[in-house]
Amino acid sequence: MGHDRSTRLLAVRHGETAWNVDARIQGQLDIPLNDTGHWQAERAAEALAEEDIAVLYSSDLVRAAATADAISRRIGLPVVHDAGLRERHFGLFQGRTVAEVEAIHPALVQRWKSREPDFEPEGAESLRTFYARSIDTAHRLAAAHPGQTVVMVAHGGVLDCLYRAACGMPIEAPRTWQLGNASINRLLFTGERLTMVGWGDTQHLEGVALEESSDGGLGSRGGVAAHGLS
Repeated sequence: MGHDRSTRLLAVRHGETAWNVDARIQGQLDIPLNDTGHWQAERAAEALAEEDIAVLYSSDLVRAAATADAISRRIGLPVVHDAGLRERHFGLFQGRTVAEVEAIHPALVQRWKSREPDFEPEGAESLRTFYARSIDTAHRLAAAHPGQTVVMVAHGGVLDCLYRAACGMPIEAPRTWQLGNASINRLLFTGERLTMVGWGDTQHLEGVALEESSDGGLGSRGGVAAHGLS
């Protein structure tokens, strides 16, 4: 595929939830946006308003779907939900804070934090399986729109996989990059692989309006996003 037929991919993380604030593991549990998250979604939508977007995809989990709905209203495109964009399933970890899980299952948490590729907490996806699902989904959706701009609204863990694929980072490597709520991340799909254009754009979330929002902040919110559980 020539450069002019490459797909521009705008990957957006969902807005903030109360569980992001509490560092509580969401995984595939359906947790809604909080007030800050709705504000962030509207700001992301405004930031994307001038982009020539062909299609808007989203995870079907409510926190991503609500973020996509805000974008849909602003750009006038329907949301196409795809379960392949869901966050990693974390089995018995889901619904607990990182501290709670560590107190109950310290050995399991150590394996999770070490990014063991085939580690599967009871009922969960392994990191290897999740990575393959995320990248296969991104490739599938991007490949359907050569030469166009595609928005994908997803989760911290999914965005982490996209970053690794675009930069050639192994799934076991520690994370050193940001996955802010409602961040806009730009990649290119050339027909065979993802390449990086720009990462972690949160300029649309800066300023007085954010400081006055009900929860007073944005971003990764402690250890949950740092380990891709959002």
